[in-house]
Amino acid sequence: MKAFIIIGAINALLSVGLGAFGAHGLEGKIPDKYLETWKTGVTYQMFHSTGLILIGLLLGKFPESSLLNWAGWLMFIGIILFAGSLYILAVTQIKVLGAITPLGGVAFLTAWLLVIIAAWKWM
Repeated sequence: MKAFIIIGAINALLSVGLGAFGAHGLEGKIPDKYLETWKTGVTYQMFHSTGLILIGLLLGKFPESSLLNWAGWLMFIGIILFAGSLYILAVTQIKVLGAITPLGGVAFLTAWLLVIIAAWKWM
């Protein structure tokens, strides 16, 4: 429980910092297309940071839920793969890195599905 709240808060903090860096440090230095890619990474990182905090809070109520535990780790992996690959893609403009992004998306989808199943099962 505590771990996911902390990981979520750290990722929210990073999301704000990376968003500011993109807006002020990258503007005019990378093409607009890649600046939008950066913003997409920031947006998804923040949404899923909030998701991690939510999972941490739910684990406080349902501490033995392996579904929620898996959901939290998959959400964290999704942030790394999805947002991380977009950040690297935006800065390096190496398009093959975009192939990693869908893996993060699948991790996000699976995590949310597990949250749905856990809610259906215990709430």
